[in-house]
Amino acid sequence: MFISPAFAQTVETAAEVSNSAAPDGMKILIQIVLIFVVLYFLLLRPQQKRMKAHQERLNSIVKGSQIIIGGIKGKVTAVKDDILTVEIAKNTEIEVVRDYVSQVIDKEEKNSKK
Repeated sequence: MFISPAFAQTVETAAEVSNSAAPDGMKILIQIVLIFVVLYFLLLRPQQKRMKAHQERLNSIVKGSQIIIGGIKGKVTAVKDDILTVEIAKNTEIEVVRDYVSQVIDKEEKNSKK
């Protein structure tokens, strides 16, 4: 007696709409897969390309290469497997592990900066 027929009908229709609009498990799974695909192409793949290019630059270090290690610029004087001997000043040489080289300075980079 206290509830009008119109109010009772709106409650029923709202419940029916919410039940019919509920996404099933397959739709949610597809959305999650799509999110992972987008993240792969936007984040992981470019990072893998940068790491591969950096590794190629590290492997291309030979005697005479200009490199930067932790902010110190030097010239490679000797290469033994993964150990590089680097001259950082006149008559001052240090040995560095190849993996800790942060940048290899190419001849094209030096010419473009001048």
